[in-house]
Amino acid sequence: MMFRRQTTLEQLNALSRNTLMEPLGIVFTELGTDFLRATMPVGTRTHQPYGLLHGGASAALAETLGSTAAGLCVGEDEGVVGIEINANHLRGVREGVVTGTARPLHVGRSTQVWEMRIEDAAGELVCISRLTLAVIRRRS
Repeated sequence: MMFRRQTTLEQLNALSRNTLMEPLGIVFTELGTDFLRATMPVGTRTHQPYGLLHGGASAALAETLGSTAAGLCVGEDEGVVGIEINANHLRGVREGVVTGTARPLHVGRSTQVWEMRIEDAAGELVCISRLTLAVIRRRS
């Protein structure tokens, strides 16, 4: 398993309380040996004015997944901070649930790069995103 920190889905979801993830309805659903998965409902709280999934909501799901997964790959005295994120929005979604999956492209000592695929309920690609993070020492 590539993740250095042991955790459970319950612990990850508890960390989302009182954060952006809670009102967006983001829920971690699966932690694999080399991936992290979460879902987000598509509805009024995640829509843009034309009734489609807001690109910012997709980016928030992507960054949540990438940052969380990256944080599980560093030591107890380290943390991660996002440097750059990009997101290509490929398909509109009006309702239902989207599922995002984060997988590493590079896990280094000073930087990490993660790719997140967000799919609709039919498994169609809705958004593809890449997140670059810096690995930093935690302040005491």
